[in-house]
Amino acid sequence: MKLKTAKWLFVFCLMAVYSCRQTDSPTPLPTTDATVLWGQMTLKTMTKLPANTPTYGSRALGFMGLTMYECVVNGSNQHQSLAGKLSGLDKLPVPDKGATYNWTVAMNAGQASMLKSLYSYADKYRQYSIDSLEFEVLAQESKSTPKDVIDRSVVYGKAVASAIFDWSKNDGGFEAYLKNFEPDYVFPNLAGNWIPPTKGQVVSKFPLHPYWGQHRTFAKTNNVLPVPQLLAYSTDASSTYYKQFLAVYEKNKTLTQSEKEIAAWWADDPTETFTPPGHSYSLANIVVKTAQPDLFKAAETYARVGMAVADGFVNCWKAKYTYHSERPSTYVRANIDKNWEQFWPEPPFPAFYSGHSVQAAASATVLEDLYGKSFKITDTSHEGRPKDVARNIEYKVRTFETLWAIAEEAALSRFLGGIHTQQDNETGLAEGRKIGININNLNWKK
Repeated sequence: MKLKTAKWLFVFCLMAVYSCRQTDSPTPLPTTDATVLWGQMTLKTMTKLPANTPTYGSRALGFMGLTMYECVVNGSNQHQSLAGKLSGLDKLPVPDKGATYNWTVAMNAGQASMLKSLYSYADKYRQYSIDSLEFEVLAQESKSTPKDVIDRSVVYGKAVASAIFDWSKNDGGFEAYLKNFEPDYVFPNLAGNWIPPTKGQVVSKFPLHPYWGQHRTFAKTNNVLPVPQLLAYSTDASSTYYKQFLAVYEKNKTLTQSEKEIAAWWADDPTETFTPPGHSYSLANIVVKTAQPDLFKAAETYARVGMAVADGFVNCWKAKYTYHSERPSTYVRANIDKNWEQFWPEPPFPAFYSGHSVQAAASATVLEDLYGKSFKITDTSHEGRPKDVARNIEYKVRTFETLWAIAEEAALSRFLGGIHTQQDNETGLAEGRKIGININNLNWKK
């Protein structure tokens, strides 16, 4: 009861602040700014959130992006709803025929509702931040929109979010943060299989979400993509398999300062940042801020990126727990140099193929389709982040001439970190391209 009282006092204080502002000559909030604000709030909620993982984070971004799109799509004369086109999503609420809606308000209500549903366990300060943004956007839009339209739009946005959240409950990942590690999962005891690290991002004897690959994808076509082939295990120094790991070992001995910075920029440890798929969503923020599309294309951008990274992690995890392939740390120490330590700490799940690579490629593929292959972008995702003193690394913004160059560098970062072989990364890029194309082919336009 005390928590609820404090929450409402907070909201009333916000209302008081807004009521005291001058209302003459109001400055309206641009519609694309509202989508970016919600993209940023989503990442703020995820950042350093206890129990958050790249798997659950990717799923959340898929539902957040889809909700944004479906809350506004019926206001567009070019776009169409994805109801009936996604796995198991047969229908969604529709606007009242002939009624007027403020689509920014509908989007605002839907984003707040979905974010609080997906992260209901987040601390009260994150919840208050969500409430604050919802009220800010609503207050701005209320200055130029009749109350009946505002009320109708809020009800509609929340109805869309509620329907999508209900649909989310049977995809396999509902409340997955309650059980990140699976103590009952039995690993095959074969040569070349992954061994949980004794030190790394998270020290656990158990694997992260080993059944994630069995979950429902957003695009039906992504659910039936075949698992790519892994190179045959070998300790023969002349084999392709051995050479893959030898290359990681040799590169880690000669890393330049620039290469170390690349490895750090893309690491996105969930305990430190908004997770790797969150980095792709951050890039969607930057693209929308740069291109300034209308509300409907902006929402489509978040939907495509969110669902692409979500499907990327499902398919990636399917491969990881098909092969249970080891990481360079164990292979190199067993066959090349017993004292070797990779540059970056490894995560608690098998190697093949790279999650960073697949989600970055899937994201780049959908962004290319929307904004062109030559779209130049400056990635400011970690701007202002404190220096990594132990590794002597500063987080400097990075500029790319093409969107695909982002995916290639994200993949390369895992090789430089000593966490993945080039086979892991190249396969991830190729699979991510397929996944992104399938998202692009969902018949977004009428």
